Amino acid sequence: MRIDIITCVPKLLESPFAHSITQRAQEKGLVEVHIHDLREYTEDKHRAVDDYAFGGGAGMVMMIEPIARCIEALKGERKYDEIIYFTPDGARLDQKMTNTLSLQKNLLMLCGHYKGVDERIREYFITKEISIGDYVLSGGELAAAVLSDAIIRLIPGVLSDETSALTDSFQDNLLAPPVYTRPAEWQGMEVPEVLLSGNHKKIDEWRETEALKRTKERRPDLLE
Repeated sequence: MRIDIITCVPKLLESPFAHSITQRAQEKGLVEVHIHDLREYTEDKHRAVDDYAFGGGAGMVMMIEPIARCIEALKGERKYDEIIYFTPDGARLDQKMTNTLSLQKNLLMLCGHYKGVDERIREYFITKEISIGDYVLSGGELAAAVLSDAIIRLIPGVLSDETSALTDSFQDNLLAPPVYTRPAEWQGMEVPEVLLSGNHKKIDEWRETEALKRTKERRPDLLE
């Protein structure tokens, strides 16, 4: 898989892809992540990529021309399965969406900033609009990192145990059950005996029961 991310603040994306699972996925050659500095595509001598909004009001708007030049240049090199824009009015990101996107070959992500991008960019280029929650960030960079991480960990070979992602929360519309590790007793609190029994059938039944119980208590909407 290849992920291209367009941003006017590329340094915000340096750390998320330089460590842990996303770093190892790139080192294994399972995914390529390329960050594109939008300011390299502006003709403004001050490298500006934003301007005042027509009609007035607070905040600046990202201009059409730099974004269009960047997207057109990238589209000239390959075909993208989705061109994604992060926006509060986009479809809410969930596990089903990340599962689908993890099966694609080429994804292009556009990070908004300021008050967002000129609406005509959304109408002309964008194929999928995504929100990662009902709150506002300073820009789409953190959202791009969140989505990329959620997708990359699903790619076969990325996780050392490929069954791990299949037992994550939301994969089966349930929250994950409680988990424990050593020591078996801490300050009088003991690990459930069934987990120490070695009986895998009973352990699986316990986990299923606990996952359902936790989902009913904390996210009953998932069961509707």
